[in-house]
Amino acid sequence: MPGIIGKKIGMTSVFNASGHNIAVTVIQAGPCIVTQVKNEETDGYKALQIAFGEKKEKNTPKAMQGHFKKANTTPKRRLVEFRDFGTEFDTLAELGKEIHVQDIFTEGDFIDAIGTSKGKGFQGVVKRHNFAGVGGQTHGQHNRLRAPGSMGNASFASRVIKGKRLPGRMGNDRKKLNNLVVVKIMPEQNLILVSGSVPGAKNSTVILQK
Repeated sequence: MPGIIGKKIGMTSVFNASGHNIAVTVIQAGPCIVTQVKNEETDGYKALQIAFGEKKEKNTPKAMQGHFKKANTTPKRRLVEFRDFGTEFDTLAELGKEIHVQDIFTEGDFIDAIGTSKGKGFQGVVKRHNFAGVGGQTHGQHNRLRAPGSMGNASFASRVIKGKRLPGRMGNDRKKLNNLVVVKIMPEQNLILVSGSVPGAKNSTVILQK
């Protein structure tokens, strides 16, 4: 499944061919460097390991410094492995090869975007699960507006059932959105515009898969 690593820039809107104004996410996709080529003979499967984003050498372990030197490149911040590149991408299977966004995607493609959602911290059930709260302030309900209310089980289960909707940590999860449309590609700036929103905050890392 071919793909590329990028950085989320933000959101904007553009007009499509039919004149409709659609919301898009702007992603700086690449350029990425091929840091390892895996094959069935030595590794048991075919894959390309690509790297994105600069990193200081002093903050890079010695083993990883040697790994990047094999590819004749500087230390990178993010490494991602993509399995089973098609035969049409055989020209990219070269150590140290630079991959650009136009090498993988074309306008109109359907792609998947993977990112880490924004962390919201510890939240209650109203924000986390869209509970309505107990109700109005009549009949003594002056301090129960955002409370979960009755949770159901009593003496029968005698425990909290897994998956029960309760307060807890919200966000900061790996999310994947499928079938986003590539609206526009700007190869000069290494930018790709995809329809809709993509998980993560600005400047966060995003993985795009075809």
